[in-house]
Amino acid sequence: MADPIAALVPNIRTFQVFPDVPDPLEPLLEMAKNLWWVWNPDAAELFRRLDHLLWEEVHHNPVKLLGAIEQQRLLHRSTDEGYLAQMRRVYAAFREHVETKGWFAEAHPDKANLKIAYFSAEFGIHESLPIYSGGLGILAGDHLKSASELGMPLIGVGLLYRNGYFQQYLSADGWQQEAYPELDFYNLAIEQCFLPDKSPVRVRVDLPDNAVFCHVWKASVGRISLYLMDTNLPENSPADRDITARLYGSGNELRIKQEIVLGIGGVRALSAMGIAPTVFHMNEGHSAFLALERIRVLLENSAMSFDQARQFVMATNVFTTHTPVPAGIDFFSPEVMLKYFRPMIPQLKLDDEGFLALGREDVGNKKQGFSMALLAIRLADHMNGVSELHGDVSRRMWHNVWPQVPPPEVPIKHVTNGIHVRSWLSSDIAFTLDRYMPEGWLKRPADFSTWDNVSQVPDEEIWRAHERGREKLVAWARQTLKAQLAKRGASYEDLTVAEQVLDPEALTFGFARRFATYKRGTLLFREPERLKKLLEDNKRPIQFVFAGKAHPADHEGKELIKAIVHFARESGARRRIVFIENYDMSVARYLVQGVDVWLNTPRRPYEASGTSGMKAAANGVLNCSILDGWWVEGYSADLGWAIGRGEDYSDPNYQDHVESQALYDLLEKEIIPTFYNRTVNNIPRDWIGRMKNCMRKLAPVFNTNRMVKEYADKFYMPADTRGAALSANGMARAAGLAQTKDLLRGKWPGIRVVGVHTSGNGHFRVGESMQVEAMIDMPGLSPKDVQVQLYCGRINARGEIEDPAPLVMQHTKTVANDRHVYVGKFDCRVSGRQGFAVRILPGESDLASPFEPGLILWN
Repeated sequence: MADPIAALVPNIRTFQVFPDVPDPLEPLLEMAKNLWWVWNPDAAELFRRLDHLLWEEVHHNPVKLLGAIEQQRLLHRSTDEGYLAQMRRVYAAFREHVETKGWFAEAHPDKANLKIAYFSAEFGIHESLPIYSGGLGILAGDHLKSASELGMPLIGVGLLYRNGYFQQYLSADGWQQEAYPELDFYNLAIEQCFLPDKSPVRVRVDLPDNAVFCHVWKASVGRISLYLMDTNLPENSPADRDITARLYGSGNELRIKQEIVLGIGGVRALSAMGIAPTVFHMNEGHSAFLALERIRVLLENSAMSFDQARQFVMATNVFTTHTPVPAGIDFFSPEVMLKYFRPMIPQLKLDDEGFLALGREDVGNKKQGFSMALLAIRLADHMNGVSELHGDVSRRMWHNVWPQVPPPEVPIKHVTNGIHVRSWLSSDIAFTLDRYMPEGWLKRPADFSTWDNVSQVPDEEIWRAHERGREKLVAWARQTLKAQLAKRGASYEDLTVAEQVLDPEALTFGFARRFATYKRGTLLFREPERLKKLLEDNKRPIQFVFAGKAHPADHEGKELIKAIVHFARESGARRRIVFIENYDMSVARYLVQGVDVWLNTPRRPYEASGTSGMKAAANGVLNCSILDGWWVEGYSADLGWAIGRGEDYSDPNYQDHVESQALYDLLEKEIIPTFYNRTVNNIPRDWIGRMKNCMRKLAPVFNTNRMVKEYADKFYMPADTRGAALSANGMARAAGLAQTKDLLRGKWPGIRVVGVHTSGNGHFRVGESMQVEAMIDMPGLSPKDVQVQLYCGRINARGEIEDPAPLVMQHTKTVANDRHVYVGKFDCRVSGRQGFAVRILPGESDLASPFEPGLILWN
């Protein structure tokens, strides 16, 4: 829709007004424009001290604060020696961070040419830059923060949404409503990117009916640059200007436009700025079109084939999937894909069907939709899920891509998610730990020996720090709830109740996440009378703080929110159950730092990872969760509670019944009694012991510093090395690998296992060995082209090989031109029924995995 003011006054001339910061305070402006301050409480305190009320009004945005504050306040602070001394200390720490190289340069001096481009549809760095919706974006933001701390040679690429994700508010009846306020880019910690000739970076992306132009903005996240695409340009049509209006805009065609701008436009933006990454990381499938653009660029003015260019691009692409069900992945119809990509298809040296096959699970099914996850899988050599369980779920979910490969060997690994500890750790907890931890401990969050010192903190001190967090949560919740009710036009009585909600000393549970049905936000309410009895116990009071958004189109999710609001109102539990509107990073910090128990009730196995519980655990908050996602790896009985034991159910209703009963039992028999089991000085010793265990055992594992290092070791550096090898000598090895795969595909049907012979009589003692000899016909292939394996292990009750241990068989002789003999030896280490099979795989050493081409022959 046209802007009515622009239509009325067509010749508006724009100009920009900058904050007038006194010279002694100039470092404030520099720090405000770098989001390093968001994980450094001393830096945030500098801005808060200028005007604490305005700091809240501007939603903790220091750029906006400096532009809105009264000049007299700035002048006063510019002569305040105490304030200036604090500013100089913080500024020195900031300069040290951005100017030093960090861990990566010291640990890997041989990787000076590595450059990683990390693409994501959303980045959750801070609430003042609301271009995130939930866990995926906050994970991406934490990824950048840890990359900055580690000195990783990484840049981020995303979209700059001028309306961000929606702002949530509730009607008087508890029904979610959405608002989309517009961001003021010129009052955010971002700057438009310009070329050396002072012209703005301008990227063109072609759509079916016209070209779309994008500007590029940069957010500095410590040492890391995050580049954000913006289509809100006058030369674009109103519809195209809206491509980057809202995060996850509605409508299939808007979604594909966003993903074209992100993937294709993002690659072109980096090229326009002279940035040449050696590794590309796709955080979820939204950015998978970047792989097509990379192939197109390689094929431009080149004699290479699609497969040859694809080999190099695959070698240098990393794909992280966060989705445990196919329904959660973006699909586009064949008609939509051809509409948007028909001009590019010949540039890729493909025909329509060859192109569409890249995104189809069944390449022969012409009616099947185009999956962005499958496109990423088919164009990346390095793939991972985001927890150990999710890795297993992903291998099974995508098993059809490699139908003859046993699910455990499907080439999808896992890197369990983490959190950026310094962004989420309570200042009260951090201050308390500072007195007992080694110097610089927060700069080494993945160091187990550092966190072991938590045991030395006196119980009384850590408990008091935790109680301060709960007191802050209660005070903030009362103020926030009262403001929410006032906006709804609530009665005086309701506003009075809001001032009295929650008890700063009561056992407090937090439940905050996206309100999707599988997360089961109302599992707690399945037996209202049983819950009411717990809520009415004044000797051992409990209370719950809920927060979270449902997708605007998810009416079932909205019903869950409404049900919680209604229960609180109708059960007389308004002081014990509170729903906080507009869940964002600011709300999340209050919750994970202030509650006693973090409640998580997803329907297993649909929680890919879940990071909110990690944030809570770093603050000593105990988790009570279904054994799903990260909690499968994190849980032990001395630091939290598991709802159930990870059982699988075929009936969701029965599952809900069983697990709700298990939750009530935990509340009644374990959680509440443990919290209120106090010593003479009112200290819950057992509870505090679990809190310490949380921090000591979980914090060093479930953090993004560990996670980013793991990505570097598993994917970034191997991809960089592999890419350099395949690109050498004019892509000679990439071309050779493509030709070898073509040869293998052509000759594979002719491979035949002629015979298999074993030593012995089928009965062996522990410690003995069985020799296996296989005779194989391989017309047109040599022994170096294949790998022959013994696939062996214990036989289970279903007649399957359990926990197989593949052993490579050695080529011993050639009987005839195409007939070869291979020999392998299996050591009998344990008793019981054992079994084996012979299988043949591609032997090309340049393959990322022998399973990648999908060629496998079992005898």
